[in-house]
Amino acid sequence: MEKKYLVSIIIPCYNEEKYIGRCLDSIIKQDYPKEKIEVLVVDGMSKDKTREIIAGYIKKYSYIKLLDNPKRFIPCAMNIGIKKAKGDIIIRMDAHTLYIKSFISRSVAYLLKYKADNVGGIWITKPGADTLVARAIALSLSHPFGVGNSYFRIGTKKPRLADAVAFGCYWKRMFKKIGLFNEKMLRSEDIELNMRIKKTGGKIYLIPTIMGYYYAKPTLKSFLKHNFINGIWVTYPLKFGKKPFHLRHAIPLLFVLSLIISGILSVFFQVFLWIFLFIAIPYFLFNIYFSIKIAKREKKIGYFFVLSMSFMCLHIGYGFGSFWGLIKIFLPNKYKNN
Repeated sequence: MEKKYLVSIIIPCYNEEKYIGRCLDSIIKQDYPKEKIEVLVVDGMSKDKTREIIAGYIKKYSYIKLLDNPKRFIPCAMNIGIKKAKGDIIIRMDAHTLYIKSFISRSVAYLLKYKADNVGGIWITKPGADTLVARAIALSLSHPFGVGNSYFRIGTKKPRLADAVAFGCYWKRMFKKIGLFNEKMLRSEDIELNMRIKKTGGKIYLIPTIMGYYYAKPTLKSFLKHNFINGIWVTYPLKFGKKPFHLRHAIPLLFVLSLIISGILSVFFQVFLWIFLFIAIPYFLFNIYFSIKIAKREKKIGYFFVLSMSFMCLHIGYGFGSFWGLIKIFLPNKYKNN
């Protein structure tokens, strides 16, 4: 009979009253034995009804526990959870996500099958609201023009070695080997951890049958802000001697910098105006092409307009965020969390 390992599920959480109940419901429905799991919701002292909702679940299910995270940030939450975890295996889950019934059992099975250090699955991106804009944002996050070769977002047909996966299923003993999450990394903490795993010869696998349904930002404003902050944490960690990104993460920065530099120099030298147009026009043509193609596929012409804006929020927001991250390296520490 196959041994069932004790699994500790860690859920970083802050002001998630809209989603935490649905997230916990999807965990309760898992086909993995309940006596072999513990659910540690690590809350950043939420100011909405999140903690009240969690308390209701704790009364019904003894394997659900609430831990406090006064620092609020995700890497701090993960480290609090890992230190308290009793399981042999750690699975990070996101409060903003719902999970298929076999999420835990498949994660554990593939961790064992491939003798991996981390396995994870696919994000199926769902709209954050029932609006045309929210649906367009979700579509932009699931298309190669939006996210490049990020396979955990666009999908893959078979298991593959990867540099990044959604969530993560790890052996707890691995953290003794490579260390905990870097608490200086307020974003991109999973990317930095995965890079450490690979540097020590570890293996990371992306498994297409491990799936979660992630709810994206519902408005262009919130989507732009989210991408801007994510972009900051591509470059700002260089201040700590860290490079938690791969080439695809730097492409929006190179795109934005090329537009800024050629745009400024075009005021003084006409050749740079042609360089600016050479960069900008193909981007906008590709944006229009893919926006029309997706709108046609979805049989809704209205998608064309909001998709083109969604793609720009994704790319330009991320690129400007990365540019601001470079600037922040040289600013006083009071700006570090902005």
